[in-house]
Amino acid sequence: MTTEQSASGSPRPDAAAEKADTAGKTGAAGKTDPAAATPGPAAARTAGAEPRTGGTRSKAEAAEPKAGATEPKTGAAEPKAGGARPGADTAQAGAGTHAGADATDATETGNGKTDATAGGADKTATKAGKDDATAGATDKDDAKAGGTDKDGAKAGSADKPDAKAGSAGAAGAGEAGEGKGGDKAEGKSQGADGKEGKPDRWEAFASAPEPVPSRIGRAARAVGRLLIHEWTLATLASLALAVLLTWPTLRYPRHTLPQDYWDPSLQAWQMAWSGHILLTNPGQLWQSNTFFPESWSFAFSDTLLGYAPAGMIGTGPEAAVLRYNIMFVLAHALAMLGAYALARQLGAGRIGSAVAGASFAYAPWLLAQAGHLHVISNGGIPLALAMLARGHGWSLRHGYRPERRHDGWVYAGWFVAAWQLSLGFGIGLPFAYFLAGTVLVAAVTWFLRRWVVRPVKRPFGRRLLIADLVGGLFFAGVGGLLAIPYFKVAGAHPQAERSIGDIGVYSPPAAGFFTAPAESRVWGTLHEGARAALPWHPEMTLLPGFVLYALAAGGLFFSVWKLRHRVLLLAGVVVTMVLAMGTRFFDGTFTYVPLFDHLPGWNGIRTPGRLMLWTTLLLGLLAAGAVSAFATRVREVYAERIPSWPSPWLRLATLLPLVLVLGEGLNATPHPVVPSQPAAMRTVDGPLLVLPSSQSLDQPVMLWSTSKFQDVVNGGSGFTPRQLDDVRRVTLAFPDQTSVDYLRVLGVRNVLLMREHIAGTPWEVTVDAPVDGLGITREEMGNIVVYRL
Repeated sequence: MTTEQSASGSPRPDAAAEKADTAGKTGAAGKTDPAAATPGPAAARTAGAEPRTGGTRSKAEAAEPKAGATEPKTGAAEPKAGGARPGADTAQAGAGTHAGADATDATETGNGKTDATAGGADKTATKAGKDDATAGATDKDDAKAGGTDKDGAKAGSADKPDAKAGSAGAAGAGEAGEGKGGDKAEGKSQGADGKEGKPDRWEAFASAPEPVPSRIGRAARAVGRLLIHEWTLATLASLALAVLLTWPTLRYPRHTLPQDYWDPSLQAWQMAWSGHILLTNPGQLWQSNTFFPESWSFAFSDTLLGYAPAGMIGTGPEAAVLRYNIMFVLAHALAMLGAYALARQLGAGRIGSAVAGASFAYAPWLLAQAGHLHVISNGGIPLALAMLARGHGWSLRHGYRPERRHDGWVYAGWFVAAWQLSLGFGIGLPFAYFLAGTVLVAAVTWFLRRWVVRPVKRPFGRRLLIADLVGGLFFAGVGGLLAIPYFKVAGAHPQAERSIGDIGVYSPPAAGFFTAPAESRVWGTLHEGARAALPWHPEMTLLPGFVLYALAAGGLFFSVWKLRHRVLLLAGVVVTMVLAMGTRFFDGTFTYVPLFDHLPGWNGIRTPGRLMLWTTLLLGLLAAGAVSAFATRVREVYAERIPSWPSPWLRLATLLPLVLVLGEGLNATPHPVVPSQPAAMRTVDGPLLVLPSSQSLDQPVMLWSTSKFQDVVNGGSGFTPRQLDDVRRVTLAFPDQTSVDYLRVLGVRNVLLMREHIAGTPWEVTVDAPVDGLGITREEMGNIVVYRL
């Protein structure tokens, strides 16, 4: 038999052999089967194809392990064309050993005619299968393993025209699957398997297909991803820490209030009133049921108007106390989450941001403010700043990144800022001025960098500009509407205006920044002597935490923030501390007094020490930079270890700053029981007066009025109206003709005298005096004496 050498030195069949093989592939039908026209390696070389290109086999191909050129179908036809001798398949299988070996194997078996037939088939297959030259590629590993191609086995018996040669084709397919010298019986068995369509035994070793999840499965996965998301975990952690670090606020939430029951009673009434009146008569929001018959009485102090939706749920004093306690805990959680979000947006790590959040929400000085929910409710400040920074694509660590802009976050930031302002101007007014200053500085800086200093085009976008304009106008509009009642109150009650002398009374000395309040579990007892030296220690104990001081100091030298940013943060700390000292820093001549004289509304801020809120936030950001750098260094250290896994001590080291900050925030806040509501407050109509009347006694009366919201003369706020002063002075002799006539002129219909509070007062003598001739009646209702005018 004539052979010719391939490029690799292996023999290939001559043209005559290829023609004979073509006749074998034509089959009994007398025409070439398109499915069988798949070139072998030798034919692929003749046609200029690459000899070892892997390809896809059709069902009609016999999957030759090495050469891949001879199909079971062709093997079934070969006995007709070249003498039906099973040995012919041996030559064909031998062709799969390596390229060009088919002619040599045919000579060894003595069946050259059959080999010629196979060679001819290769040529015809080459002509018919030029577009699929890679289909007959060889899998070398399969040939060595003697593996069987399932599709090839099926093809050996699938065609009806070749049914007569079914047994020979099955044997050929079996021998081809075995490689060199395959067992005929095994080939028949595999051919039978292919005919019956049984799965390939090698499929057991294949990877299992990915299961398609159901709709419920997809929903469960989405919920799972949500539950393990960073912000979900941060929210849950903030809530859990708020419950723990304000405990026992939620131990008896219907009966106790944190710190005392005076200002908290007032603020519990404020939430109840705003919710009630917005549901019943929104136009009378500012004309509250207290301080009768004064106008705009709801604006006599900060209103917590932003909590009005909570005030719509429940009625009565117990519901009001429960609502207050819940909002008290949630305010701490929001403060921590907001500061965490701001630190994260600026570029701090998770643990560093947690330190910033914990220090902002649980600073020791805030424990003295536990009775002032409008001061505790400060979480909207850092949260709004975080949202605005996120919307503008800006961070302290990475600068301005235009691709991260998102106008939706800008709208959300301005909305949260407006909500924060609605909680009260005591905290909201400095925030409004900070936002205004930030917008001004940012606009000037943007203009200079784009057109003057470094004329580089930095995209901002029309949508972002519109969001800032709309959001800023919304914020300013809310602030303007909220300010109208306060201007009316200031005009009607000039005595409510603060003087610079009033500010001096509440201005803390520098020692206050290192003195903790009595409510601090860690430092309260130790600082008792230092507190005694302060003129008004509830507003002058301003310690943000010694751990926070230390971490912030370390952040000046070791931090993820750039040096210029650290310097700016330090400057902010110093400026806010100076402002928090009020007139104590060189009489405030160049610091607080100019703000008091020239900024609208600034003269309404009575306690400058509450500006310590900004100092705490800036110290927390400095600390977050240091802790983030420390955590990064720890990761680098354990990444160098083999294996790369942190030891428990390294893990604990990164959490230590957070634990220490939280430890300094532990409270010893008292939770007194709220005085129970007299039954008369649930039945007696207004307008009414409750005696004795004073600032501290009137605030629980306001809370008791939440059952019916009847008009009451009593009230407590940041100032006392002159008319209420006159009522308290005139009624010292009640019941007498002068006081009765005076109350009738005011419109008062009933007077309630509380026996448990009259010890040492004139009423201790007159409470049982006869009322004949006064035109009034007296009725005993428990410990309350009701006088009907």
